[in-house]
Amino acid sequence: MRLGKVSAISFDLDDTLWSFRAAVERAEAVLHAWLLEKARGTAVTLPSWRALGALRDQYERSRPDLAANYRALRLGSIRLALQLAKEDVALAEAAYTVFYSARQKVEFYEDVWPALTWLSARFPLVAVTNGNADLRLTGCSGFFRTVLTADAFGYAKPDASIFLEAAKIVGVQPEALLHVGDDFDLDVLGSLNAGLQAAWIVRHGFSEAKASTGKTSRWYLRIRDLSMLCRALGGPLSLTSATDR
Repeated sequence: MRLGKVSAISFDLDDTLWSFRAAVERAEAVLHAWLLEKARGTAVTLPSWRALGALRDQYERSRPDLAANYRALRLGSIRLALQLAKEDVALAEAAYTVFYSARQKVEFYEDVWPALTWLSARFPLVAVTNGNADLRLTGCSGFFRTVLTADAFGYAKPDASIFLEAAKIVGVQPEALLHVGDDFDLDVLGSLNAGLQAAWIVRHGFSEAKASTGKTSRWYLRIRDLSMLCRALGGPLSLTSATDR
């Protein structure tokens, strides 16, 4: 690791700054309530909000061509739910808007806000995600120079080009950009292969977490939360945020 040479930091979003599963489950509960009100026939085909997730997974298996298109997959599964319930499929777009808006109401891990406050005052930050979170709607866009999404850019992690584009955006050489993420293959290996430095955040099972044997012999930082990252970069032992969420 060459942490002394870090001039900018890129962040994954889902399961790095907030729980992806929790955000989606809350959004599915909101969508389910909306469908029961606007398309009452769905009460039979969607007995609970959990059925929406199962139907979405079923739809994804039937459409492997849409594997990375989260909007199309969710929208298609909503249309399928309406079709099965013999309801108006024209409601799908409005239903997706309800889901997408609710999906942005994330709950940040408690270390995130103070860490981003400290880091953004010292480094340019950029978000790099394969997902479809909108930083403006989540409320943390002020910390980041920009967000680079796989859908808009055309390439997804672990492709080296998306990491190199992130370095270009913040105006640093790849080796001066530290990428932080929870997925070892997408975030750690992807960024290392692009010539970046990497930090693997393991929020659960930190002491047991190990990379698969033989996947990399290069150094990366392993952290359990963003407070550890700040300390590794010269920050205080404890962080408090001046920002009131």
